[in-house]
Amino acid sequence: MQRVTMMTLLLTGVLGSGCVSAGTHKAKLDELQQALADLAKSRQEAVDRSKERDELQKRIQDALAQVADLSGRLRAAESKTKGLTTERDQYARLLNDSTALVGQLKERLEKLGQNVDKLTTERGQLQAGLTDAKARLEDLRKQKAAAEARLQMFRSLVDKLRAMIDSGQLKVVVRDGRMLIALPDDVLFDSGKAEVKPQGQEALAKVAQALAAFPDRHFLVAGHTDNVPIRSARYRSNWDLSAARAIEVTLFLVSKGLKPQVLAAAGFGEFDPVAANDTPEHRSQNRRIEIVLQPNISDLPSLDGIDSPAPAK
Repeated sequence: MQRVTMMTLLLTGVLGSGCVSAGTHKAKLDELQQALADLAKSRQEAVDRSKERDELQKRIQDALAQVADLSGRLRAAESKTKGLTTERDQYARLLNDSTALVGQLKERLEKLGQNVDKLTTERGQLQAGLTDAKARLEDLRKQKAAAEARLQMFRSLVDKLRAMIDSGQLKVVVRDGRMLIALPDDVLFDSGKAEVKPQGQEALAKVAQALAAFPDRHFLVAGHTDNVPIRSARYRSNWDLSAARAIEVTLFLVSKGLKPQVLAAAGFGEFDPVAANDTPEHRSQNRRIEIVLQPNISDLPSLDGIDSPAPAK
């Protein structure tokens, strides 16, 4: 504005002077042109500054709007961060609780594993014990059945020989777990001899008839004496005499129909007494023939589980 005023005054002065030289006139024109140029430049600068100001204002407004948006987003982020912090704390507590629970569960699992191993071992032991008990029970059942069968056989044999038992010709007894028929030697033999007397043959015939009712049984004919030494040229000892008498009885039973495959003879001499050899009566009890009913294999207890001795090295 000041420059415009000055230019106006300058122009008025130039035009108002009636007489100026050509040099002065030119100088004044140049000065005027320069002033006009400066004015145009100033005006352009003013325009540029105005544009710059408008642009700056717009940028300020944009910046303020951006600041407002960022402030809103910051508040939202802070709110979200606060929520996340709360959620993080919750998760942290859950993690701690879960970690503690995992520790407890691991401890319980270890104990449970130990208990399971122990129970598995005990179960195996109980199973083995149960299997063994079942096997023993089965053996006992078989033994009971065999015992009942032997008892029934004993009763049947006693019934068949009842008359001879009542008359004193023989006895049916169980000794050392074996069932046997005992006949006194005076019924069967004369003193110091092995030939069966007629009275003895009659008794043995009845015994053979009774034993024939048990075809699945084996029998041992055993001769016994007292401890008085024998004085005979035929028999060197009581052992010889007892064996000879057992053989004679065995042959007689075969002659009465018993199979020789189920019979055996043995002499025990004075070495298996049933009474002390201290009186005539006791010695008489020791002089006898016994017909022993041999047990069947099925009557014997099971040998399963009995370890064989280790071979000698």
